[in-house]
Amino acid sequence: MRVKKSSRHAKITGNFGEALVLYWLSKYGFECALVDHTGIDIIARNPHTQELMGISVKSRSRKEGTEGTYVAIPSENFEKADEACTAFGCVPYFAVVVDEGDMIRAFILSMSHLLECYGQGAAKAGWKMSDKHLQRYAEDPSIMRFEFKTQTGRWW
Repeated sequence: MRVKKSSRHAKITGNFGEALVLYWLSKYGFECALVDHTGIDIIARNPHTQELMGISVKSRSRKEGTEGTYVAIPSENFEKADEACTAFGCVPYFAVVVDEGDMIRAFILSMSHLLECYGQGAAKAGWKMSDKHLQRYAEDPSIMRFEFKTQTGRWW
């Protein structure tokens, strides 16, 4: 079924991704809050390490035929996250949320690990979503992740 998304779907996708990551952190005991600040979307205290995390959430909703497309993270996002985390005394993290096909996947990792392992070009970094990369993320103990298989039973 070919889906035509609403004109505000990109904004709604961003809000959904932030709320989903916030919910998942809260569900697992992280004290966390959604913040409206340039560079980060969530501040969370990790109950396991006591680390204060400043999380920038990047969310994408892929239309049919674009599954597996990487998520581009502009280079200035790293600078903004770093500046915000310096101001708030937290460690910069990124969360990537991708809705594609019948799966919604979320990944959370430190900015330093993202840059160290997955690189950054002059203009952007690319969070790849191929099967090969998904397997690599699953094997990386520094990447926290969760996913949902979705099914629309009846819809207009």
